Amino acid sequence: MAERSSRNGTTGPSIGPVPLDRRTLLGGAAVAALGAAGIGGFLYAEDRIGPWRLTARGMVDRLQDTAGGAFPGYRRNHAKGVAVAGYFDSNGNGAELSKASVFRTGRYRLAGRFSLAGPNPHVPDAPTTARGLGLQLFLPDGEQWRTAMINVPVFLDATAQDFYDRTLAFAPDPATGKPDPAAVQDYIASHPKTAAALAVIQQDAPAPTFATSTFFSLNAFRFTNSDGHTVPVRWRLEPEDPPPATGSATGDNALFDGLVTDMRAMPLRWRLVVVVGEPGVDPTDDATRIWPSDRRTVHVGTVVLDRIDTESADDVRDVNFDPLVLPNGIEPFDDPLLPARSAVYAESFRRRAGETKSAGAFVVKES
Repeated sequence: MAERSSRNGTTGPSIGPVPLDRRTLLGGAAVAALGAAGIGGFLYAEDRIGPWRLTARGMVDRLQDTAGGAFPGYRRNHAKGVAVAGYFDSNGNGAELSKASVFRTGRYRLAGRFSLAGPNPHVPDAPTTARGLGLQLFLPDGEQWRTAMINVPVFLDATAQDFYDRTLAFAPDPATGKPDPAAVQDYIASHPKTAAALAVIQQDAPAPTFATSTFFSLNAFRFTNSDGHTVPVRWRLEPEDPPPATGSATGDNALFDGLVTDMRAMPLRWRLVVVVGEPGVDPTDDATRIWPSDRRTVHVGTVVLDRIDTESADDVRDVNFDPLVLPNGIEPFDDPLLPARSAVYAESFRRRAGETKSAGAFVVKES
């Protein structure tokens, strides 16, 4: 389904200042890109929010400006990517939580996309750059479930205004090509939620490969089961028996080349784990806050990816992994970032829909 489709899936550190250590600087270099990693943005296309009358169009403009401009025909964020396909094996455990058809025991076809954050489709792979995984699951009766995830457990902003302000504060200095350390430190010192989220992210080094990465939903959703009982949830994809990271791939496309090698060796598998929140206790409207580690988890199935290809019109080049395309039984919760993500995704597609397109910048070579 292309981004022009309707949302129902039918056609159409501790709180306070953070020391500006090397990892913080590295994070600052990538944080503008992470800001839209798998999320796209936060502002409605036409509805104006706050004193600065922010819109989706204005936010995409700002992202392009701070990143050095747009690359016509490519996504305005997560421009570098590769298409994958496979299926979801549902084990039936999810039916306790949600009546969504995807949780009935069975196998459901899917298409997906691995990506790196940022608007430059030719950017060299870097281990600190946020990695994305978007999935489009094809379900009974024409329903779809689309989800866009990244390889960190929390987001850096709680509100649209925070996102906008951070985008400006972390913008690369034209003289150096890197964020101004003083501006980054000042911003973090004045935004305790961002500081706390950054500390969570920095607790663990990034996994060495796509195949060994865990991907997170970030936002909270509402599951409703057949009895009408609802619970807040988040989810994550945990790698299941991934191939060893040998480090044999080198060069500007090391992560993507490694992914091709891994997938040609065997299908890659991730466990889909739903985290059940405590109603009224765990925050559902703030993606900067992690839920307690002792929350109940339910393994609801396995994502299996067995095909990889260069992006084209024949696969997912024109798919919008809008997180609000949901099957009956899954709904957005009260996180204000979710409807905004949807709007900015649409604006990104609107721009590239009228531009000349080509195959993905990363080319999967024939074996």
